Amino acid sequence: MVISLKKYVTISIPMDVKKRLEKLKGNMEWGAFLLKLCEEYERCVREKAFRELIELFDEVDLESIEASMKEFRRHFKLREEG
Repeated sequence: MVISLKKYVTISIPMDVKKRLEKLKGNMEWGAFLLKLCEEYERCVREKAFRELIELFDEVDLESIEASMKEFRRHFKLREEG
């Protein structure tokens, strides 16, 4: 028999924020909802950073990066320990 005891905490937030979050979470458990919210936030941050990075390079830069990547992959080999 395995008994899992999770620790819980309470966070204080303004009532208007809680009402807004409750509408979004629907019938999800709070833990699952907040994890999903965090994952979506992190995805958006990564996507934004990617878009900003692409804006730094022109087409020639991107082609050069792609060619370098292909060359690296062609010659890269893991060393075997022995």
